[in-house]
Amino acid sequence: MAGNSFGTIFRITTWGESHGQGVGVVVDGCPAGLALSEEDVQRELDRRRPGQSSISTPRKEEDLVEILSGIFEGKTTGTPISMLVWNKDAKSSAYDALRDRPRPGHADWPYIARYGIRDHRGGGRSSGRETVSRVAGGAVAKKLLAESGIAVVGYVRELGGVRASIPEGVDISSLRDEAEKNPVRCPDQNVAEEMIRVLDRARSAGDSLGGVAEVVAFGVPPGLGEPVFEKLDADLARALMGIGAVKAVEIGAGVDSAGMKGSEMNDPILPGTEGLKFATNNAGGILGGISTGAPILCRISVKPTPSISRPQRTVDLSTGEAVEIEIKGRHDPSIPPRIVPVAESMVALVLADHLLRLRAAKI
Repeated sequence: MAGNSFGTIFRITTWGESHGQGVGVVVDGCPAGLALSEEDVQRELDRRRPGQSSISTPRKEEDLVEILSGIFEGKTTGTPISMLVWNKDAKSSAYDALRDRPRPGHADWPYIARYGIRDHRGGGRSSGRETVSRVAGGAVAKKLLAESGIAVVGYVRELGGVRASIPEGVDISSLRDEAEKNPVRCPDQNVAEEMIRVLDRARSAGDSLGGVAEVVAFGVPPGLGEPVFEKLDADLARALMGIGAVKAVEIGAGVDSAGMKGSEMNDPILPGTEGLKFATNNAGGILGGISTGAPILCRISVKPTPSISRPQRTVDLSTGEAVEIEIKGRHDPSIPPRIVPVAESMVALVLADHLLRLRAAKI
């Protein structure tokens, strides 16, 4: 299977299945001398970990990371950093009845069509469990970015049609702190309460909800990006679209730009204390595929969790007959709250890679 590695200079390779012995990642290309500990990685994994609240899957995984290589006396050595997280609470028997019955909304049938075989236990490699590896790798990227004053913050903007109001120019630490105060990771506390209510109603009805998450990168210097085919926004779109359940990616004004006039879309350029600055940020911090120095704003549309308890129609592949299934097991009623640290990690991985590429671009 190809497609398990991501990045050019700063590169990750993920491995493992949902109900296998464990999942992990190898980070290659991280410069030597970066202070890094298991606590740095664990902090990010704890934000993604299942079973943290009543609105997440009850699967209990400690997700304790073990760094196996690439660190000596608390610093990176420049060699591959290998990390492992054991699976502790997999209950594969809940999926036995689905061995020959592909689940609607899942990758079951495409995997069979491509490989002729699939791990039916929790989705195997296509499970959201794989994102543990991305978050672990993203933690290293975040630590590297922090050395250059770059911070990546994500939050839920919309859930089940309930949309939050996020004021422009909000302080980065306030944005992060407010988003982490509630289980839906919405920085608007009043709206967060309504999100929880609509989510509870959907779950009681055996259903699930989709939503929108945003990721903002602050402190990104101008000049990141490789025209023409490896534009910064193109790589960010690829990274975010590569997360399971993401169905659309926007940068800056995104789809709204299609209804704007040039005089509305263009961000006025102003003199700044350190280079230029922009009066607005419809471009999302990127022009011509290169960062402008303004905050980079990404937005992802996340589909509802496909594993729902309502009856659904499918086909039994062993008989060819139409059947009805009810999915058992433990699943999130909505993905956006737990996708936030994953999306942050993917943005951080892209920025770390392009930061290193920028350093190699000119003398």
